[in-house]
Amino acid sequence: MPTPHYGQPRYRVIADELRERIESGVIPRGSLLPTESVLIAEFRAARGTVRKAIAALREEGIAATEHGRGTYAKAHTDDPADQPETRERKISADTDLAALFKVEVGTSLTVRVTVVRRGDQVDAVIRTYRTNPTDS
Repeated sequence: MPTPHYGQPRYRVIADELRERIESGVIPRGSLLPTESVLIAEFRAARGTVRKAIAALREEGIAATEHGRGTYAKAHTDDPADQPETRERKISADTDLAALFKVEVGTSLTVRVTVVRRGDQVDAVIRTYRTNPTDS
């Protein structure tokens, strides 16, 4: 158990310790933080105190919580490799896209593909389409 820091709220001490573990790589970016139960036992703290510490890390953008997955250390946002990749190109509307946009088949559309990564893994691929009013 870490040494207590007198004068600081208990949740802040826990948040500081977890932040240090993330920044030093003890808890790798993108990996899960220990569960609430483990943190309660390790820090000998109440559940509410641990939850407040995790909430502080989320507010700082260091951690994120997903329902059914748990809380994980977020990837560096300053690292260009962790930034979403976006590409745009013009395409001709096929029958499905033409019906969706209520345009003729072959009408020019712009498709934007954004790839969101979490570490080395693809987290999401977002594909958006728009009509090109100047090409009409």
